[in-house]
Amino acid sequence: MAVDKKNHHEALNVEDALTQSEAFLIKNKKTIIGVIVAIVVVVAVVLMYKNLYEKPREEKAQVALFKGQEYFDASNFEQALNGDSIGFIGFVKVADQYSGTAAGNLAKAYMGICYAHLGQYEAAIKALDDFSGKDQMVTPAMKGAIGSCYANLEQLDKAVSYLQKAADEADSNSLSPIYLMKAGEILIKQGKYDAAVKAYTTIKEKYARSYQAMDIDKYIEQAKLLKK
Repeated sequence: MAVDKKNHHEALNVEDALTQSEAFLIKNKKTIIGVIVAIVVVVAVVLMYKNLYEKPREEKAQVALFKGQEYFDASNFEQALNGDSIGFIGFVKVADQYSGTAAGNLAKAYMGICYAHLGQYEAAIKALDDFSGKDQMVTPAMKGAIGSCYANLEQLDKAVSYLQKAADEADSNSLSPIYLMKAGEILIKQGKYDAAVKAYTTIKEKYARSYQAMDIDKYIEQAKLLKK
């Protein structure tokens, strides 16, 4: 009998819970429907934005970027940067008109390198600094390019700082030693021989399989001798 009473009470509790849930749903039906409709609308708007605006815009940006890449590869940096008279608008306008797209972002990187080749180092730094990315090769390369621009502007401390950041972020046998070698050369020029030895030693110890590591001992010894 005790078991029957327990089952009976449990059944009543379940029924009460269902009744309360039904009452809640009935009472708040309009609110619940409103929330569901709002979620559906938001999802629909996001999908429409991506498919009807964002995706076509990205495709247009890619098309606009393509001709500039051809000029860039041919070392026609002025035309790549500012466009031509036959339809290509130039990296500057691609970056502006298609801001927020991947192609627009990449145009900033191309802009910066074009400016650097044209000797417009301050404009190059601004464009390169505006580029955003997480690629383990491209992003450090942008920092390395900024470092080179600062070196050309004789802002040597900034140059070394960016080159070392580029080396740290790349963390590879192919790129990091290049930036560390450049940093070492600048540090030698500044008379900061201990810091130069440290940069060269990093190549020897951390990037031993790199091309630069093959004769890095020579640079380490030269920096030590200059210190004396």
